[in-house]
Amino acid sequence: MSTMKNRRSPLVILMINMFIAMLGIGLIIPVLPEFLKEFGLGGKTAGYLVAAFGLTQFIFSPIGGEWSDKYGRRIMIVSGLALFTVSNLLFAMASEVWMLYASRLIGGIGAAAMIPSMMAYIADITTDEKRGKGMGMLGAAMSLGFVIGPGIGGFLAELGLRAPFYVSSAVGALAMIGSLLVLPESLSKEELAANRSSQVKKESIFIQLGQSFKAPYFILLLLVFALTFGLANFEAVFPLFVDNKYGYTAKDISILITVGALIGAVIQAMLIDKLIRRFGEKKLINLTFILSALCLILMLLSGNFWYILVITMLFFTLTSIMRPAINTLLSKMAGDEQGFVAGMNNAYMSLGNIFGPAIAGILFDVQINLPYMFGAVILVISFIISTSWSSKNKRKLVPAGGSN
Repeated sequence: MSTMKNRRSPLVILMINMFIAMLGIGLIIPVLPEFLKEFGLGGKTAGYLVAAFGLTQFIFSPIGGEWSDKYGRRIMIVSGLALFTVSNLLFAMASEVWMLYASRLIGGIGAAAMIPSMMAYIADITTDEKRGKGMGMLGAAMSLGFVIGPGIGGFLAELGLRAPFYVSSAVGALAMIGSLLVLPESLSKEELAANRSSQVKKESIFIQLGQSFKAPYFILLLLVFALTFGLANFEAVFPLFVDNKYGYTAKDISILITVGALIGAVIQAMLIDKLIRRFGEKKLINLTFILSALCLILMLLSGNFWYILVITMLFFTLTSIMRPAINTLLSKMAGDEQGFVAGMNNAYMSLGNIFGPAIAGILFDVQINLPYMFGAVILVISFIISTSWSSKNKRKLVPAGGSN
C-alpha cells in the first residue's frame, strides 16, 4: 500500500476510465431526437431514456460499493467498463425500442460497478493531505466526460447517427483491456479477506438509504444529489433551449458544450487543490452553489453566442470545482466505510441523473424558461442548507489548509 501512495499511473488510468464512463451519459443527448425519429418516438421517450441510465445506477450503486470492499476495486472497474462497452454497442445496433432501454439500463449498472470503486481506489492510494488533489483530478475527468459527451456526440453524428456509440464502445473496450493489464489492485489480499469476513449480509438499497439519513455526512450526500440534479437539469434541455429560444444550430451547441467543458475541467484540474487549501471545502461548496444558481438565471437574459459561451463555461467550472470539494469531505468523514460511502455517493448522484432530466423535460414543455428557473431555486436551497450545516459543523470539519 505504501508504495502506491506515490504512484501516479493508477490515478491516470482511473481518470481515463472515469472520463469514458461519464461520456456515455452525455453522449446520447444531441443525437437522441433524430435517433428517436427512426422509431417514431418523441420527447417523453427521450427523457425516459436519459433517466433509465440513472435508475439502474441508483439501484446497483450500493452493491458496487460493497463488492469493491469485498472482492477488490480492480475487478469492479474492469467489469464496469465491460458493461459500458456492451451498452454502447447495443444502442448502436438497436432496431427495436426495447434495445434502447436495455442499453441504457446496462450502462447504468456499469457505472454503479465502476464509479464507487474508483472513488474508493483514490482513498486507498492517497493520504488525507493529498486526497483533495486526487479527488480533484478524478472529478475533473468525471465532469469533463459528463459535459463534453454531447459535444463529441454532435460532431461524430456527422459521420452517421450511430457513429458516436460505435466509437464509444470501441474506446470502452480498449480501456477495459488496458485496466485489466496494467491497473494494480489497491487492497491487499489480507484486507479483502478481512472485509469479506467482517461485513454483514447486504441490506437493500432502501435500508442503506435510511442508514445514510442518520449518518453525519448525510447533508453532503444531499448536496451531491443537488449538484447532479442541477447539472443534469442544465444539460438535458440545453440543446432544446438554445435551439428554440435563440435559434442555435447543432454545431453551435457542440462548440458551446465542448469548449465550456474543456475550460471548466482544465481550471478544476489546475486549481482545485490550491482552492481547497486556501479556502477549505465548505467555503468552496457554499460559494459554487450560489454562483451556479446565478448562472442559470443569467442564461435566460441574452442569446448572444459569446455571452452564452461565457455563462456555460462558468457554470461548468463551478460545478467542476464543487464536486471534488464535496467528495473530499465525504471521503474524510467516511473513515473505514469508504466503499459504502462511495456507493451512497454514486446512488445520490444517480438519483440526480434520474430526476434532473425528467423534471427538466416536463417543465420545458410547460414553459421554455422553467427548467433553469427551477434549477436555480434548487441550487439556492442547497446553498442555504450547506451554509447552515457548515456553521453547525465548524469544529468537526477542519479543511486541509486553513479554517472556514
